Amino acid sequence: SMGPLHTPTCSHHKTQPGGRCPSIMPTNQHHPPRVKTVADCEIQAAGHTWDAIRVPLGIGQRALRILGQRSGATLYDPFECAFYWFVKTGAATAWSLPDIRMLGRGGHVAVPPPRRTAGAGPHWRICPGEGALLTDANALHAALADALTPATERGVR
Repeated sequence: SMGPLHTPTCSHHKTQPGGRCPSIMPTNQHHPPRVKTVADCEIQAAGHTWDAIRVPLGIGQRALRILGQRSGATLYDPFECAFYWFVKTGAATAWSLPDIRMLGRGGHVAVPPPRRTAGAGPHWRICPGEGALLTDANALHAALADALTPATERGVR
Protein backbone atom coordinates (compact mmCIF):
# COMPACT_ATOMS: atom_id res chain seq x y z
CA SER A 1 0.00 0.00 0.00
CA MET A 2 1.08 3.58 -0.55
CA GLY A 3 0.84 4.42 3.15
CA PRO A 4 -0.61 7.47 4.90
CA LEU A 5 1.99 9.94 3.62
CA HIS A 6 0.84 9.98 0.03
CA THR A 7 -1.45 12.94 -0.48
CA PRO A 8 -3.98 12.84 -3.31
CA THR A 9 -3.11 14.78 -6.42
CA CYS A 10 -5.09 17.97 -6.84
CA SER A 11 -4.54 19.42 -10.28
CA HIS A 12 -6.39 22.67 -9.47
CA HIS A 13 -4.19 23.50 -6.51
CA LYS A 14 -1.89 26.51 -6.82
CA THR A 15 0.84 27.46 -4.41
CA GLN A 16 1.01 30.99 -3.11
CA PRO A 17 4.09 32.92 -4.22
CA GLY A 18 6.38 34.15 -1.46
CA GLY A 19 6.75 30.95 0.51
CA ARG A 20 6.97 31.21 4.28
CA CYS A 21 10.06 29.06 4.87
CA PRO A 22 12.86 27.34 2.95
CA SER A 23 11.01 24.03 2.43
CA ILE A 24 8.28 25.83 0.49
CA MET A 25 8.85 26.18 -3.22
CA PRO A 26 6.62 28.91 -4.62
CA THR A 27 5.37 28.39 -8.15
CA ASN A 28 2.50 29.60 -10.23
CA GLN A 29 2.14 26.45 -12.31
CA HIS A 30 -0.38 23.69 -11.72
CA HIS A 31 1.46 20.73 -10.28
CA PRO A 32 0.81 17.61 -8.22
CA PRO A 33 1.52 18.06 -4.51
CA ARG A 34 4.48 15.63 -4.55
CA VAL A 35 7.78 16.72 -6.12
CA LYS A 36 11.09 14.89 -5.64
CA THR A 37 13.68 17.11 -4.00
CA VAL A 38 16.88 17.01 -1.93
CA ALA A 39 18.00 13.60 -0.62
CA ASP A 40 15.01 11.68 -1.98
CA CYS A 41 12.53 13.77 -0.04
CA GLU A 42 9.20 14.65 -1.57
CA ILE A 43 7.75 18.13 -1.42
CA GLN A 44 4.21 17.39 -0.24
CA ALA A 45 1.38 19.88 -0.10
CA ALA A 46 -0.25 20.57 3.24
CA GLY A 47 -3.98 21.12 3.62
CA HIS A 48 -5.09 17.95 1.80
CA THR A 49 -4.84 15.00 4.20
CA TRP A 50 -2.99 16.91 6.95
CA ASP A 51 -1.83 20.32 8.13
CA ALA A 52 1.75 20.60 9.37
CA ILE A 53 2.84 22.36 12.56
CA ARG A 54 6.36 23.81 12.29
CA VAL A 55 8.13 24.17 15.64
CA PRO A 56 11.63 25.61 16.31
CA LEU A 57 14.24 23.14 17.60
CA GLY A 58 14.34 23.90 21.35
CA ILE A 59 10.56 24.10 21.76
CA GLY A 60 10.16 20.99 19.62
CA GLN A 61 12.56 18.95 21.76
CA ARG A 62 10.66 19.91 24.92
CA ALA A 63 7.29 19.21 23.29
CA LEU A 64 8.52 15.78 22.15
CA ARG A 65 9.47 14.90 25.75
CA ILE A 66 6.11 16.17 27.06
CA LEU A 67 4.08 14.27 24.43
CA GLY A 68 5.93 10.97 24.81
CA GLN A 69 3.77 8.13 23.48
CA ARG A 70 1.01 10.55 22.45
CA SER A 71 3.13 11.93 19.61
CA GLY A 72 2.37 10.84 16.09
CA ALA A 73 5.01 10.96 13.37
CA THR A 74 7.55 13.74 13.93
CA LEU A 75 9.81 15.12 11.23
CA TYR A 76 13.06 16.99 11.86
CA ASP A 77 14.46 19.32 9.20
CA PRO A 78 18.08 20.24 10.04
CA PHE A 79 18.19 22.87 7.28
CA GLU A 80 15.52 24.83 9.15
CA CYS A 81 16.33 23.61 12.67
CA ALA A 82 12.64 22.82 13.01
CA PHE A 83 10.35 19.94 13.89
CA TYR A 84 7.12 19.20 12.07
CA TRP A 85 4.06 17.49 13.48
CA PHE A 86 1.02 16.56 11.38
CA VAL A 87 -2.55 17.19 12.50
CA LYS A 88 -6.00 16.85 10.96
CA THR A 89 -6.64 19.54 8.35
CA GLY A 90 -8.15 22.62 9.97
CA ALA A 91 -7.46 21.40 13.53
CA ALA A 92 -4.93 24.17 14.28
CA THR A 93 -6.30 27.14 12.38
CA ALA A 94 -7.28 29.01 15.55
CA TRP A 95 -3.96 28.48 17.35
CA SER A 96 -1.86 31.47 18.29
CA LEU A 97 1.35 30.23 19.84
CA PRO A 98 4.52 32.34 19.50
CA ASP A 99 7.08 30.95 16.99
CA ILE A 100 4.78 28.08 15.99
CA ARG A 101 3.64 28.08 12.36
CA MET A 102 0.72 26.15 10.92
CA LEU A 103 1.09 25.09 7.28
CA GLY A 104 -2.22 24.45 5.55
CA ARG A 105 -3.21 24.89 1.91
CA GLY A 106 -0.46 26.66 0.02
CA GLY A 107 2.18 25.30 2.41
CA HIS A 108 4.60 22.50 1.60
CA VAL A 109 6.81 20.16 3.61
CA ALA A 110 9.88 18.21 2.47
CA VAL A 111 8.94 14.66 3.53
CA PRO A 112 11.67 11.99 3.70
CA PRO A 113 11.19 8.27 2.95
CA PRO A 114 9.11 6.61 5.72
CA ARG A 115 12.00 4.82 7.49
CA ARG A 116 14.74 7.48 7.32
CA THR A 117 15.73 8.35 10.88
CA ALA A 118 19.12 10.04 10.39
CA GLY A 119 21.22 11.97 7.92
CA ALA A 120 22.06 15.49 6.87
CA GLY A 121 18.63 16.20 5.37
CA PRO A 122 15.06 15.95 6.71
CA HIS A 123 14.43 12.74 8.66
CA TRP A 124 11.96 11.23 11.10
CA ARG A 125 12.39 11.55 14.86
CA ILE A 126 9.27 9.36 15.15
CA CYS A 127 8.56 7.29 12.02
CA PRO A 128 5.08 7.29 10.55
CA GLY A 129 3.55 3.94 11.54
CA GLU A 130 0.54 2.40 9.85
CA GLY A 131 -2.07 5.15 9.99
CA ALA A 132 -0.14 6.87 12.81
CA LEU A 133 1.01 9.97 10.94
CA LEU A 134 -1.27 12.40 12.76
CA THR A 135 -0.87 13.71 16.29
CA ASP A 136 -3.95 14.68 18.31
CA ALA A 137 -4.16 18.45 17.89
CA ASN A 138 -5.31 19.11 21.48
CA ALA A 139 -2.46 17.06 22.96
CA LEU A 140 0.04 18.80 20.68
CA HIS A 141 -1.29 22.27 21.54
CA ALA A 142 -1.07 21.53 25.28
CA ALA A 143 2.49 20.17 24.91
CA LEU A 144 3.60 23.19 22.87
CA ALA A 145 2.02 25.65 25.32
CA ASP A 146 3.84 23.88 28.14
CA ALA A 147 7.10 23.79 26.17
CA LEU A 148 6.82 27.54 25.52
CA THR A 149 6.43 28.33 29.23
CA PRO A 150 9.77 29.56 30.66
CA ALA A 151 11.45 27.07 33.00
CA THR A 152 11.19 29.56 35.87
CA GLU A 153 7.38 29.49 35.65
CA ARG A 154 6.89 25.76 35.22
CA GLY A 155 9.42 24.75 37.90
CA VAL A 156 12.35 22.90 36.37
CA ARG A 157 11.62 19.17 36.31
